[in-house]
Amino acid sequence: MSGQVGVLTSGGDCPGLNAAIRGVCRAGQDVHGIHFIGFMDGFRGLVQNRTMDLDSKKLSGILTDGGTILGTSRDKPHRMPMGDAVLDMTDAIVETYNKHHLDALVCIGGGGTQKNALRLQEAGLNVVTLPKTIDNDVAGTDVSFGFDTAVGIATEAIDRLHSTAMSHGRIIVVEVMGHRAGWLGLAAGIAGGADVILIPEIPYDLELVAEAIRKRARAGKTFSIVVVAEGAMSKQQAAMIDKLAKEKSKAKTKSQKAAVSKKLEAFHKQHISHTVDLTRALEERTGLESRLTILGHLQRGGTPSAADRVLATRLGASCAEVLARKEYGVMIAARGDGAEPVELKTVAGKKKLVPLDHPLVKTAQEVGTSLGTGE
Repeated sequence: MSGQVGVLTSGGDCPGLNAAIRGVCRAGQDVHGIHFIGFMDGFRGLVQNRTMDLDSKKLSGILTDGGTILGTSRDKPHRMPMGDAVLDMTDAIVETYNKHHLDALVCIGGGGTQKNALRLQEAGLNVVTLPKTIDNDVAGTDVSFGFDTAVGIATEAIDRLHSTAMSHGRIIVVEVMGHRAGWLGLAAGIAGGADVILIPEIPYDLELVAEAIRKRARAGKTFSIVVVAEGAMSKQQAAMIDKLAKEKSKAKTKSQKAAVSKKLEAFHKQHISHTVDLTRALEERTGLESRLTILGHLQRGGTPSAADRVLATRLGASCAEVLARKEYGVMIAARGDGAEPVELKTVAGKKKLVPLDHPLVKTAQEVGTSLGTGE
């Protein structure tokens, strides 16, 4: 193919973004003769026409670096803050795309990026995407790069917390990322030997969690590790969300829907501190001193693991092949040891959640880890 292709990274940063940029551009340049232009800070860079020439010098040495040399943002093309207003900047993006005579645009990001890329495809742009996220919740791919590194970081943190929990006879609650999907909490919890794992897909019973810890204490085990995904909910909280969701679906007027949306927003804002409340409640119910550790953005930073470097490079090289074939409107998905393009419209707007019958769920249960359900 020869030609010119734009590249951007969007959404939250994660390990492996630079490896993906390098994979796409190295393979595209060396094998297919494509010239690449990077756009800075996600879709905002497209609007503002802020670019970086992605030549071999720029790509040198970035494989092992965390973050992204292009910068990133969570800006959406159709709802972008511009001064005091929020505007649809799709036309400006199309103008920049045409100004640079681009043959295609590569968008590297998570679930939100897949949706935004689809909007640009519908606006007439040739788009190819790559799936990244530490949450591993992008639909249509076996795994997303960034996940393996985050699991390793979270597992190392749990390992370190074990010693202090054991020394002081404490409950240590560890909050990991995962608003909707519990892949990270489940994998790191199993790898770190957590005694309790709470994830969004499985609403928990607080009393059953406390009883699992009391049972350990009766067996002479004076400490417990509880891994909690930030989006985990009790059965009561999950029931409230379901109730509000049903109210919203039944609402007939805009004002009624807005009122329910306001209640949902208030609930989610209050839920941000749920691990603080959970830690306090477990101390009260078990009589054991409890401490909370929130890993936060530690999970997204730093050097990517070898597995993530390989995955991001593999998907990037496959992306270059797809660009050379002029196959657009697709996401490059991981499939076993290979990669394949899947239609962007089949994955955009969807989440890959942990199935209740997933082997990891069964594994956790079989080694005696409580999921807060009593099973």
